[in-house]
Amino acid sequence: MTDILKPKPQHNHILAALTPDVQRRLFPHLELVPLPLRASIYDRKSELEYVYFPTDSLVSLQCQLQDGSSTALSVVGNEGLLGINFFLTEVCEPTRGLVQSPGYAYRLPRRRVREEFDRHCELMLLMLRYTQTIITQVSQNAICIRHHSIKQQLCRWLLISTDRLSHPRLKMTHEFIGVMLGVRRESISEAASNLQQLGAITYSRGLIEVVDRTKLEAMACECYFVVKKEADLLLAYLPQHQVFPDTDAIPVHHLGQAGDSTVIQ
Repeated sequence: MTDILKPKPQHNHILAALTPDVQRRLFPHLELVPLPLRASIYDRKSELEYVYFPTDSLVSLQCQLQDGSSTALSVVGNEGLLGINFFLTEVCEPTRGLVQSPGYAYRLPRRRVREEFDRHCELMLLMLRYTQTIITQVSQNAICIRHHSIKQQLCRWLLISTDRLSHPRLKMTHEFIGVMLGVRRESISEAASNLQQLGAITYSRGLIEVVDRTKLEAMACECYFVVKKEADLLLAYLPQHQVFPDTDAIPVHHLGQAGDSTVIQ
């Protein structure tokens, strides 16, 4: 991977907000991890061994039922981290983290993050602030499913997802979006076709691009704007990006290597 393409820790807003003292304690333990589409970071049968900080990837937090079916509860991108629930409770809830847009993330051993969290200082405050944005996403998702059309839900989901990326493109099929939203693929295809006819998006198999955010926002429900307002409050709270030491020595770990429990579906 060239230096131009290699994501930096500051591409994740939480890592970027850490003071030099916290960086010195945590950064020696960072690993850069490529996240392929549909990789399951953890599920109800496994425990999260690492805390992930996406840079240019998206991970969907999903409620997983005993029969294997699931529905997306929230989306984690470069504004946050994956694994916050393991610091709020010792009980593993029936959720899983599924990569919905491929890219990279930095990760830290859960034990190292726990040690820093237990200092009751900067990282704990950042994680608690971030928890509020997750709570808002989950609550608005429940309202949206109950009260808004599939087209409105798709608009909300596309906007929330691209807000957490540095580009307006999502690599996934209608079938996979249906899994995310808990609806039939045919319903997603119909809604996406309508959005394309209206000039809000373009799509071909496996790739969706938002070409007119203004149109998409005009068709989205109020749930998106509630979630965006909460995320904007978080980003406004985070300190300015710190000056990072040389991070070229951070190792790259590929999921599925020996000792890794991640599943690629």
